[in-house]
Amino acid sequence: MAGKPKLYYFDGRGKMESIRWLLAAAGVEFEEKFVETKEQLEKLVKDGDLLFHQLPMVEIDGMKMVQTRAILSYIAGKYNLYGKDLKERALIDMYVEGITDLMQMVMMLPFSPAEAKAKNLASIEEKATKRYFPVFEKVLKQHGQDFLVGNRFSWADVQLLEVILAVEEKIPAVLSGFPQLQAFKTKMSNVPTIKKFLQPGSARKPPPDDNYVATVMSIFNLN
Repeated sequence: MAGKPKLYYFDGRGKMESIRWLLAAAGVEFEEKFVETKEQLEKLVKDGDLLFHQLPMVEIDGMKMVQTRAILSYIAGKYNLYGKDLKERALIDMYVEGITDLMQMVMMLPFSPAEAKAKNLASIEEKATKRYFPVFEKVLKQHGQDFLVGNRFSWADVQLLEVILAVEEKIPAVLSGFPQLQAFKTKMSNVPTIKKFLQPGSARKPPPDDNYVATVMSIFNLN
């Protein structure tokens, strides 16, 4: 019997958080090995564990997988969260790519210079409410179903809920003009595996704080 997936990353959200979300949504328990120093990262590189010398890395099914999108695609396919056919997979891919663009902006906000944070936060709000959230509001309204693709729970639903909650942490009223997304958020938050992940004490990481930012900056010599 294969062991639990093992996740290698910093002790924080970053690019690994979407992987944690997807595994948790699939009901898969996992272990984590936190990289806390530059030396630990260099050892992973030296040992040949990081194909492109980058994190995140996930040990799963005898593989040491890198590249966030490849890891997520594998998990989605393995646990039946990737649609029933090629067309559904294409839709899921399109939606996930868009969500990832917005999430990248949220992910980088804590690393912004102090003088740029207000401007970057305003940009997140503008992009969320004018470009990204309207797309998903329209999709849900047009087909009248609970899920984004094929009326079944998929990777796209998981990532959309993740980004909604991440943006709401910064802009609490961001969904005020999106009733379909408000209903979607409530339904998805009550999916049993996700509800469990949203409880205190789960593997979900808190919003990045100054200590997390300092750790990442130190490991990559960005101070």
